[in-house]
Amino acid sequence: MIKNKVQELAAHIFNDVVGYRQHIHANPELSFKEFETSLFIKDKLKKWGIEYTDCANTGVVGLIKGNLPSDKVIALRADMDALPIHEANDKPYRSKNHGVMHACGHDVHTSSLLGTAYILNQLKDDFGGTVKLIFQPAEELLPGGASIMIKEGVLENPKPQHIVGQHVMPLIDAGKVGFRSGIYMASTDELYVTVTGKGGHGAQPHQNIDPVLIASHIIIALQQVVSRNADPRIPSVLSFGKVIANGATNIIPNEVKIEGTFRTLDEEWRDEAHKRMKKMAEGIAESMGGSCDFDIHRGYPFLINEEKLTANARAYAEEFLGKENVVDLDIWMAAEDFSFYSQVTDACFYRLGTGNAAKDTQYSVHTPRFDVDEDALKISTGLMAYIALKQLGN
Repeated sequence: MIKNKVQELAAHIFNDVVGYRQHIHANPELSFKEFETSLFIKDKLKKWGIEYTDCANTGVVGLIKGNLPSDKVIALRADMDALPIHEANDKPYRSKNHGVMHACGHDVHTSSLLGTAYILNQLKDDFGGTVKLIFQPAEELLPGGASIMIKEGVLENPKPQHIVGQHVMPLIDAGKVGFRSGIYMASTDELYVTVTGKGGHGAQPHQNIDPVLIASHIIIALQQVVSRNADPRIPSVLSFGKVIANGATNIIPNEVKIEGTFRTLDEEWRDEAHKRMKKMAEGIAESMGGSCDFDIHRGYPFLINEEKLTANARAYAEEFLGKENVVDLDIWMAAEDFSFYSQVTDACFYRLGTGNAAKDTQYSVHTPRFDVDEDALKISTGLMAYIALKQLGN
């Protein structure tokens, strides 16, 4: 029985996968700079006799061809990059690179896909078709490594009919996974706003054009884009996290810099919101005697899990783990560049539980205390291998 074989191989490789994870965690690399991580992956694939090619500079694409006849192709994806965060955990495998940390679990994703590759490579006589292994750089930085890999042909030659990815989730207990069909994660755009006025002495506001006041009006008014212009059935988020005036208690500056993010789950509304925000901000600034440069860096699209593939993957997960260990996911307004794949081919992006209160692994991703219960690696490798094998028809 294929499930038993996968489970046995997952148990066999578990300690090695934990070692892979700890090595990658201790040696994190920022987006587009994953040179040593890439070499580490290639070393394992070469050791196992798995053919691979380079893509997007530091990306690696492996191929495992089953020995049974089939022209089906499925892609499995893991991201490799870390974040510019200084790690606060005191673990033997803590980051050796000051100010760089695997605070989003990409070390788990990469080590797990290596384990999955090992399992599938051992089972070539048991399946037909091809598994494409995508080790992707730069999920954390625009324009996103996924978009570059797609442009360089990662979804061609051979062309996968499906792509599957997994992502850690500290809010779900280790040993469980979560699925959601349909629209799941939001698009994301970066907003860079410069409000220009006329600076001067704080005691003589009548002689100045105060960009701080103008910026304040803009920040408050732009919330109307979400509360009064967006269809309430379409989730939207507009947040500003950085405002720099750089004046003083008695100095009104010449300009104010504002940075924020806009996220939604509808591409048509996304484009409309861009126009409304820009027009509103520029109009407010002009009406108050200043000017506004509203620059939008278009980011990742929304992520959609194809209904049939996701239903299949969930069913396979229930077979592999038991129904009690498979949970429903809600819409998540964070963004992921896996969304680029989901716009091109049938995709399923599910969550791997890594939380454990007893092991203090429930801190959110993108925080200095983030860590995982490594028992999650007992299922991360085997489950993805099982989903691939079942989807290939084995």
